[in-house]
Amino acid sequence: MDVTVNETILDPYTGMSILGEEDCWGLLRSSEVGRLAVSIANRPDIFPINYVVDGDTLVFRTAAGTKLAAAVLGVAVAFEIDGYQPDLGEAWSVVVKGTAEQIEGWRDQDRVERLPLFPWNAAPKFDFVRIVPENVTGRRFHVTDHSAWPLAGTPLDDGDMVG
Repeated sequence: MDVTVNETILDPYTGMSILGEEDCWGLLRSSEVGRLAVSIANRPDIFPINYVVDGDTLVFRTAAGTKLAAAVLGVAVAFEIDGYQPDLGEAWSVVVKGTAEQIEGWRDQDRVERLPLFPWNAAPKFDFVRIVPENVTGRRFHVTDHSAWPLAGTPLDDGDMVG
């Protein structure tokens, strides 16, 4: 039986918490770096990006290339952030799935240029992309002590190699 606490569903078997959408958005607002996953011509690619939450969407800056191509094509994208709190022994992850669209039009462009979003490197990034979520999910879990896996990290003998 699952237990619900403030939109979070606790799985008593695994101890993992399935986060509610409100909690996911709180974590998205508290972070500024994530990974964008796109597929162009059936080839997956992943990019680290800095972003901001804008209403119920995510916005990032980019230049011409695969990220912008994914936006122009309007294909499905995935975006992920995660974190680890060593003092609590907890880790979490939030995944956003949706579509990406290039932000165009002078009103929208003027608005997003005022967001607290700037490129982290010196390369010019004049294009803005908005991720419109279709699904926002998250998990939080206690990090197991490594002693629970006694063989993890032990050296292999040459005879143990497969192949």
